[in-house]
Amino acid sequence: MAGMNSRNSFSLITLFSVFAILYMNSVILAADGKSQTFGKVLNPAKLGLKKEKLSHFHVYWHDIVGGRNPTSIQVAKAASTDKSATGFGAVSMIDDPLTEGLELSSKLVGRAQGFYASAGINELVALINMNFAFLVGKYNGSTVSIMGRDKVLSEVREMAIVGGSGLFRFARGYVEARTKKLDSKTGDSTVEYNIYVFHY
Repeated sequence: MAGMNSRNSFSLITLFSVFAILYMNSVILAADGKSQTFGKVLNPAKLGLKKEKLSHFHVYWHDIVGGRNPTSIQVAKAASTDKSATGFGAVSMIDDPLTEGLELSSKLVGRAQGFYASAGINELVALINMNFAFLVGKYNGSTVSIMGRDKVLSEVREMAIVGGSGLFRFARGYVEARTKKLDSKTGDSTVEYNIYVFHY
């Protein structure tokens, strides 16, 4: 009789576990254990997600500060920014061209839209937050979102890809930035970007 009770208990526990797994696959539980109807677990295939792949893109970012048509405009600064050797506290919005080649006159493949801010008191460091919005080929309309620390005077800077849209939904990866041109009079610069991105 004791053996029967033990088997029955085991069967009930197994059955309960199966139901719990099935239930949790369709409904998200809150921390208090109550079900939430606004969220559920999805099968990635329902969103058209197939095998993840790694792609490499190579573009040039042109930050134009001077002249009649700047693509980078300072929108904010602190009271102490002008006295700072690093421009600490300055924030600039950008809509910078991304080109296939080093020269600004080369083929336009996208725009870098977002902002950068001087984030270092004692060194030239920028907080970068921008989207690379592509304008050509099958990637037209898709974006890669980049965020990170840009130690401006370093030969190579690495920043994270934190997401994307279109063909880059669920994107992750990193970029490498290398300054190729810098005009000390105008502040204009051209930066080479190598983009390594995992996407579906």
